[in-house]
Amino acid sequence: MNDTLERLAQVLSERRHGDAQSSYVASLHQRGLNKILEKVGEESTELILAAKELEAADASRLEGARLELIKETADLWFHSLVTLSHLGLGHRDVLAELERRFGVSGLEEKASRSAHSQ
Repeated sequence: MNDTLERLAQVLSERRHGDAQSSYVASLHQRGLNKILEKVGEESTELILAAKELEAADASRLEGARLELIKETADLWFHSLVTLSHLGLGHRDVLAELERRFGVSGLEEKASRSAHSQ
């Protein structure tokens, strides 16, 4: 799995300053952070709708609804990675943060974030 993230990070890096006419990633970077964030918001909404659809799906639509949720999750992850790339960060930074959270209660971690923001 991390192999896929490494390969994707390489592609994002290579295409960041590429030709916006031939690279979707380059076109996003060229259009700027607001456009990238607009895509993250759009994909977040689509993921939410797909999750609700899966929850409500009957047996005849279950497999299609599962696939749709997976695709929308992939789209959200992709655009989140583009956001990180645009800001000089990457998947390794997120993985390091997730690793740091192992062994920490989710409730404790959330409380520590609230305490730091005050």
